[in-house]
Amino acid sequence: MPWRQKPGRADFACLAWMGVLGVVSMAMLPVRAWLLGSPDRIPLLVALTGSRSGTVSLGALVHTGQYSVVWGVGQLIVHLPWIVPVIAGTIMSCKFDWVYWWAGKLWGRGMIEVWAGKSPRARHRYERMERWAAKMGWLGIVIAYLPIPLPLMPVVFVLAGASGMSVKRFMALDLTVCLAWLLGFVALGAAVGAPVETALGIYAKVANFVTIALIVAIVAWTFVRSSKKTRTPAKN
Repeated sequence: MPWRQKPGRADFACLAWMGVLGVVSMAMLPVRAWLLGSPDRIPLLVALTGSRSGTVSLGALVHTGQYSVVWGVGQLIVHLPWIVPVIAGTIMSCKFDWVYWWAGKLWGRGMIEVWAGKSPRARHRYERMERWAAKMGWLGIVIAYLPIPLPLMPVVFVLAGASGMSVKRFMALDLTVCLAWLLGFVALGAAVGAPVETALGIYAKVANFVTIALIVAIVAWTFVRSSKKTRTPAKN
């Protein structure tokens, strides 16, 4: 466990929120895959998840003039500009980031130790990212959004809480940086243009199969993990 003393209500609450975060992230994987499968669903994908690939696709749709979101109530019809799903996506993308900050405030680097586990390789990797994030300070939040296959973002957010940064400052920085990155991805999609559309069209043909495969994989992973826990003998 990440704590070093007798846990209190806040410790259990934060750990529960960590669990909620993990479940939501897993559940959203097939939803993201399905939403990415159609140009008409791209704005919704961006608004609900702040998806980077979705935001690049959104920029391409805007560039080619295919972006169109109409919202109406009765006789009132409003054409929503592309910035609306981007702002919504910023908020949705950051909605659980405060949990990482809270974990850092409560347990210091305890959550990082839990993630690293007993693997020397994983521990070395997390320690390296931790040293790097500590040197960067608050600027680490800017770099945390780099699209790289490393768990850099949660480490930076945990260290923000551990360093004593207030939650208001953390969330203000987080939202600002996230919005800036998403705007950059929109610009990238607009600059690339047609090739993004072509790739999106190719993916659309297999999107349903990808969604089904992800659902099957998540169910199978959950079943296997549950079975292992059931077979593991209790230690005296």
